[in-house]
Amino acid sequence: MIKSMTGFGRCEVQKDSRKFTVELKSVNHRYLDVNIRMPKKLNFFETAIRNLLKSYANRGKVDIFITYEDLSQAQVAVKYNAVLAGEYLKYLQQMEEEFGLENDIRVSTFSRYPEVFTMEEQSEDEEELWNGLKEALEGAFGQFVRTRQTEGENLKRDILAKLDRLSELTAYIEERSPQIVSEYRAKLEEKMKELLADTQIEESRIAAEVILFADKICTDEEVVRLKSHISHMRNTLDEKDEIGRKLDFIAQEMNREANTILSKANDIEVSDYAISLKTEIEKIREQIQNIE
Repeated sequence: MIKSMTGFGRCEVQKDSRKFTVELKSVNHRYLDVNIRMPKKLNFFETAIRNLLKSYANRGKVDIFITYEDLSQAQVAVKYNAVLAGEYLKYLQQMEEEFGLENDIRVSTFSRYPEVFTMEEQSEDEEELWNGLKEALEGAFGQFVRTRQTEGENLKRDILAKLDRLSELTAYIEERSPQIVSEYRAKLEEKMKELLADTQIEESRIAAEVILFADKICTDEEVVRLKSHISHMRNTLDEKDEIGRKLDFIAQEMNREANTILSKANDIEVSDYAISLKTEIEKIREQIQNIE
């Protein structure tokens, strides 16, 4: 299914006391460009997150935002530094003896000395942490893909409508070309009659001049190739693989044929049709830039 490079996804998962929230959004980009913002505790999983995303998206500038909350009461633990406490006590007793001071040390006071008691963050089970994070990522990525597919179908319908318009314009040009030659022949005969008056006009000379003119303005090859490119693009829109780049190449070829038709145009109607062709092709190229 055709996918846009514009998408959004969000998922919130709570497993036991852990709560994970994942949000992501994307816009068009030539390659897959990923930017991840998450708590320092989860940095270890960055490579795994990028690898997981690659199974959901191939192109686009993707911003991922991850938040993590530990709702348990055992997030941190108190650590008692007995060695440091012993050092404090030793020097306090030394001060008592050297200066004859009263030793009024109490446990409550002693416990407030720097680094005697410290708060230490508890280590977490990486596998459990990843399982919860992965579930949230897969939920957000799944929604992300669905929004891209929905937008992709909208793009497909719009491009198909524009291809219908291109087919109409191409048919007009194809129909108009023989009329231009006939009109040129009639004008040429009339002009030669005015110039030569009663002198007999050689049919062969008129035919030769008309052939040269017809060859100069002939767009048969360009029309055939343009019709082929339109058909090719329709078929490509039904493919399942990554088609954005392929569609862009086809649009470039279509634009090349339209430019050639415009350069050969010796008729105001064909010129107008060719300009309309280029306008529609440019609109198609703008839409293609958003397709993965």
